[in-house]
Amino acid sequence: MAVTPKANTELVAVAWLLSADGIEAGQVATTLPSDASAWSTNGFVHVVGAVGGSPQLYYALREPVVQVDCYAVNLQSGKPPWGKAASLMELVVAATYDTAGLQRVLTLRPGYPQARVLTAHFISEPRRMPNDDASFARYQADLALHWITL
Repeated sequence: MAVTPKANTELVAVAWLLSADGIEAGQVATTLPSDASAWSTNGFVHVVGAVGGSPQLYYALREPVVQVDCYAVNLQSGKPPWGKAASLMELVVAATYDTAGLQRVLTLRPGYPQARVLTAHFISEPRRMPNDDASFARYQADLALHWITL
Protein backbone atom coordinates (compact mmCIF):
# COMPACT_ATOMS: atom_id res chain seq x y z
CA MET A 1 0.00 0.00 0.00
CA ALA A 2 1.42 3.39 -1.04
CA VAL A 3 1.82 6.06 1.61
CA THR A 4 0.26 9.40 0.74
CA PRO A 5 2.77 12.25 1.24
CA LYS A 6 1.83 14.71 3.97
CA ALA A 7 2.38 18.45 4.02
CA ASN A 8 5.03 19.69 6.40
CA THR A 9 6.14 23.03 7.77
CA GLU A 10 9.12 23.45 5.46
CA LEU A 11 7.06 22.80 2.31
CA VAL A 12 4.36 25.22 3.46
CA ALA A 13 6.88 27.92 4.42
CA VAL A 14 8.62 27.70 1.05
CA ALA A 15 5.32 27.81 -0.86
CA TRP A 16 4.02 30.76 1.17
CA LEU A 17 7.24 32.74 0.74
CA LEU A 18 7.22 32.05 -3.01
CA SER A 19 3.71 33.51 -3.15
CA ALA A 20 4.87 36.83 -1.66
CA ASP A 21 5.04 39.90 -3.90
CA GLY A 22 8.57 40.53 -5.14
CA ILE A 23 9.82 36.98 -4.51
CA GLU A 24 10.58 35.03 -7.67
CA ALA A 25 10.53 31.34 -8.53
CA GLY A 26 13.79 29.68 -7.55
CA GLN A 27 14.53 32.35 -4.95
CA VAL A 28 13.35 30.32 -1.92
CA ALA A 29 14.35 26.86 -0.71
CA THR A 30 15.41 24.86 2.33
CA THR A 31 19.01 24.74 1.10
CA LEU A 32 21.18 27.68 0.10
CA PRO A 33 22.51 26.93 -3.41
CA SER A 34 26.27 26.43 -3.42
CA ASP A 35 26.61 28.40 -6.67
CA ALA A 36 26.18 32.00 -5.51
CA SER A 37 26.04 33.23 -9.11
CA ALA A 38 22.63 31.53 -9.40
CA TRP A 39 21.12 33.92 -6.85
CA SER A 40 23.48 36.91 -6.87
CA THR A 41 21.10 39.18 -8.82
CA ASN A 42 18.04 39.00 -6.53
CA GLY A 43 19.31 37.37 -3.35
CA PHE A 44 18.00 34.20 -1.75
CA VAL A 45 15.50 33.32 0.98
CA HIS A 46 16.59 30.29 2.99
CA VAL A 47 13.96 28.47 5.06
CA VAL A 48 16.24 27.03 7.73
CA GLY A 49 13.44 25.11 9.42
CA ALA A 50 11.22 25.05 12.45
CA VAL A 51 12.74 26.51 15.60
CA GLY A 52 9.64 26.41 17.79
CA GLY A 53 5.89 26.42 17.95
CA SER A 54 3.52 23.50 18.32
CA PRO A 55 0.56 21.85 16.60
CA GLN A 56 -2.87 22.19 18.13
CA LEU A 57 -3.96 19.34 20.36
CA TYR A 58 -7.55 18.87 19.17
CA TYR A 59 -7.62 20.02 15.53
CA ALA A 60 -5.25 20.08 12.57
CA LEU A 61 -3.86 23.60 12.90
CA ARG A 62 -0.08 23.83 12.83
CA GLU A 63 1.62 26.79 14.53
CA PRO A 64 5.37 26.54 13.89
CA VAL A 65 8.00 29.22 14.20
CA VAL A 66 10.37 29.05 11.23
CA GLN A 67 13.82 30.59 10.92
CA VAL A 68 14.13 32.57 7.70
CA ASP A 69 17.47 33.86 6.43
CA CYS A 70 17.77 36.34 3.55
CA TYR A 71 21.08 36.34 1.69
CA ALA A 72 22.74 38.69 -0.75
CA VAL A 73 26.18 38.52 -2.33
CA ASN A 74 28.39 40.78 -4.40
CA LEU A 75 30.43 38.59 -6.76
CA GLN A 76 32.61 41.49 -7.91
CA SER A 77 33.90 42.34 -4.43
CA GLY A 78 34.15 40.83 -0.99
CA LYS A 79 31.95 43.53 0.48
CA PRO A 80 28.59 42.16 1.70
CA PRO A 81 25.59 43.99 0.15
CA TRP A 82 23.70 44.58 3.39
CA GLY A 83 21.08 46.81 1.79
CA LYS A 84 20.06 44.13 -0.70
CA ALA A 85 19.73 41.48 2.02
CA ALA A 86 17.75 43.86 4.24
CA SER A 87 15.43 44.81 1.37
CA LEU A 88 14.77 41.15 0.60
CA MET A 89 13.88 40.51 4.25
CA GLU A 90 11.56 43.52 4.18
CA LEU A 91 9.67 41.94 1.25
CA VAL A 92 9.01 38.98 3.53
CA VAL A 93 7.97 41.28 6.39
CA ALA A 94 5.59 43.12 4.02
CA ALA A 95 4.02 39.79 3.01
CA THR A 96 2.87 39.26 6.60
CA TYR A 97 0.81 42.46 6.36
CA ASP A 98 -0.68 41.61 2.96
CA THR A 99 -4.12 40.37 4.00
CA ALA A 100 -4.92 39.40 0.40
CA GLY A 101 -1.89 37.11 0.44
CA LEU A 102 -3.08 35.25 3.50
CA GLN A 103 -5.76 32.60 3.23
CA ARG A 104 -4.74 31.71 -0.33
CA VAL A 105 -4.45 28.06 -1.31
CA LEU A 106 -0.82 26.99 -1.68
CA THR A 107 0.23 24.25 -4.05
CA LEU A 108 3.09 22.24 -2.62
CA ARG A 109 5.24 19.76 -4.50
CA PRO A 110 3.51 17.24 -6.80
CA GLY A 111 1.73 14.51 -4.88
CA TYR A 112 1.34 16.57 -1.71
CA PRO A 113 -1.96 18.03 -0.49
CA GLN A 114 -2.59 21.75 -0.74
CA ALA A 115 -2.27 23.96 2.31
CA ARG A 116 -3.40 27.35 3.49
CA VAL A 117 -1.53 29.82 5.70
CA LEU A 118 -4.13 31.48 7.90
CA THR A 119 -1.83 34.00 9.56
CA ALA A 120 1.84 34.88 9.43
CA HIS A 121 3.79 37.24 11.66
CA PHE A 122 7.33 37.76 12.81
CA ILE A 123 8.15 37.04 16.43
CA SER A 124 11.59 38.60 16.15
CA GLU A 125 12.86 41.68 14.42
CA PRO A 126 15.14 40.92 11.44
CA ARG A 127 18.75 40.98 12.60
CA ARG A 128 22.00 41.40 10.72
CA MET A 129 24.31 38.36 10.93
CA PRO A 130 27.85 39.69 10.38
CA ASN A 131 31.19 37.91 9.91
CA ASP A 132 30.18 35.44 7.21
CA ASP A 133 33.27 33.63 5.88
CA ALA A 134 31.94 33.83 2.30
CA SER A 135 31.25 37.59 2.60
CA PHE A 136 27.51 37.03 2.19
CA ALA A 137 25.15 39.57 3.69
CA ARG A 138 22.58 37.70 5.79
CA TYR A 139 19.56 38.84 7.77
CA GLN A 140 17.76 36.39 10.02
CA ALA A 141 14.31 36.44 11.64
CA ASP A 142 11.77 34.05 13.16
CA LEU A 143 8.43 33.75 11.37
CA ALA A 144 5.32 32.26 12.96
CA LEU A 145 2.96 30.56 10.50
CA HIS A 146 -0.50 29.22 11.30
CA TRP A 147 -1.41 26.72 8.60
CA ILE A 148 -3.72 23.87 7.75
CA THR A 149 -3.76 21.13 5.14
CA LEU A 150 -6.70 21.19 2.73
